Amino acid sequence: MTALMDRTPLEMAPMSLETAPDALAGFTIGVTATRRSEELAALLERRGARVVRAPAIRIVPLEEDAGLLAATRACLEAPVDDVVITTGVGFRGWMAAAEGWGLSADLNAHLGNARLLARGPKARGAVRAAGLADFWTPATESCEEVKEYLLAQDLRGRRIAVQLHGEPLDGFVASLREAGAEVIEVPVYRWLPYRDTSPLRRLISQVITGSVDAVAFTSAPAVLAMLGAARADGLEDALLAAFDTRVVAACVGPVTAGPLTQRGVRAVQPDRARLGALARTLARHLPESGVTRLVAGGHDLEIRGHAVVVDGELKPLPPAPMAVLKRLAERPGHVVNRADLRVVLPGGPSRDSAEHAVEMAITRLRRALGPSGIVETVVKRGYRLACGRDER
Repeated sequence: MTALMDRTPLEMAPMSLETAPDALAGFTIGVTATRRSEELAALLERRGARVVRAPAIRIVPLEEDAGLLAATRACLEAPVDDVVITTGVGFRGWMAAAEGWGLSADLNAHLGNARLLARGPKARGAVRAAGLADFWTPATESCEEVKEYLLAQDLRGRRIAVQLHGEPLDGFVASLREAGAEVIEVPVYRWLPYRDTSPLRRLISQVITGSVDAVAFTSAPAVLAMLGAARADGLEDALLAAFDTRVVAACVGPVTAGPLTQRGVRAVQPDRARLGALARTLARHLPESGVTRLVAGGHDLEIRGHAVVVDGELKPLPPAPMAVLKRLAERPGHVVNRADLRVVLPGGPSRDSAEHAVEMAITRLRRALGPSGIVETVVKRGYRLACGRDER
């Protein structure tokens, strides 16, 4: 402790934006993960975010499933040339199931004579933990690169086992078969929708209404589950439109982002497919793209997500006052009439109640902001942020 206190400010390591404790303050982020959801939520909350948990999927182990047993026996019928290992948890599950069936020694011997292609570091770690040697891992950690690697070789007559990772790899498997390979699909586990879909459906509604700033995805099946739930309620187009405009879709890697990319939605992704990297990417992206800074009534304002920082103090805002503040901030110092403010209010009040709803939102906004003089009333015209003279 003494050594730390003796260091000068110049010697102290600067805190980067993505690791700052308040980098995500004022932002609301949905988390759809089931596995390691607490870890991801903690990483985001540590940076100040408000986290909405909405598990989208659950893993159904297949240790006693006839399909996995049949695939394992197929691998043991003859030598296997290549084994594609897509996930560490899946490979460990496969090894555990084989041990339960009394096939562990035979399976290890077959895999030991094959080229083991691990999709990423976790898969590679699981291979090595089983006492086996991995042959190759793609730099991008993607199945697409594994496929390209295999297709660059003569696959005629080769036996290739592909450990699935929760959903069919139809295109991947079809390409290998078209190239002449015999492919054994190994369904170690599968994904099913989470038993209680109400949190996910609430999150879908929050995305569509803009009540959240981002949604973090850690697997492609979670993306597909959200899209499927939205489709069942007739909301898929609205969900995609929200992701394409005001709500950030953050995916841990290109495989996870695939279902959104195929639908024309650009997802924010970290350089490395890790939860920590995903949290750091959000902590960097949201403040850079989702913050408005201005001076009004002599006070520094920073509008971020669903809160406003006034002279350094974070003040959460309810949806209606925040919607009004964001509309006023689109043209700082200019008058915005009541009709323009009415259309941004959540729920769309009727014409009869519209003026009262706007006045209530302005009153609540002023009360939440604290200092007076930030929001001005321009008689018979509307309201403005006190950022200088209205030029109209």
